[in-house]
Amino acid sequence: MSKVYILMADGLEEIEGLTVVDLLRRARIDIKMVSITDTLKVVTSHKIEIRADILLKDIIDEKEEDFADMIVLPGGMTGTNNLKASADVDAFIRKYNAAGKYLAAVCAAPTVYGEKGLLEGRKATCYPGLEDGLLGAVKMKDNVVVDGQFITSRGFGTSIDFGLKMIELLISPEKAGEIGTQIVYYDQNR
Repeated sequence: MSKVYILMADGLEEIEGLTVVDLLRRARIDIKMVSITDTLKVVTSHKIEIRADILLKDIIDEKEEDFADMIVLPGGMTGTNNLKASADVDAFIRKYNAAGKYLAAVCAAPTVYGEKGLLEGRKATCYPGLEDGLLGAVKMKDNVVVDGQFITSRGFGTSIDFGLKMIELLISPEKAGEIGTQIVYYDQNR
């Protein structure tokens, strides 16, 4: 079974985070909501409290054989800025990058990877108007862009496409289609 960590910072855009959690859990992917603070409580950009599953500090030193298959960064400007400000998040992302694991981000959050120099020469997308943060990337306007280990998406409105792309990559296109049909995102009768 695939394992995914979604890093949650105060100020995250809840739809971008929880849509991914919902879709991946429907696909039976083990996704853990990871608080980057010292508490499991995360407060979203719209003041909704979410209880994370685990703390980043409890997995920061895991061995490579225990790594998840993917890290996901939800957006929201405050949440993205909190991700950028965390030395632990920086170290965690760099370890996963070096291990060749999938690194996904939506909305403002792809700029976390861009500003760390990880998108150099890669195709990527983000929330319109934040492209300057995709340092070195080939900037795209697609809803979801996959280039090697990086998966980026534009925002709230592309969150379902983003989550289904992860299912496609971690399991199969057929499973992504099955989940898309179950949630009436795809109409199987068309």
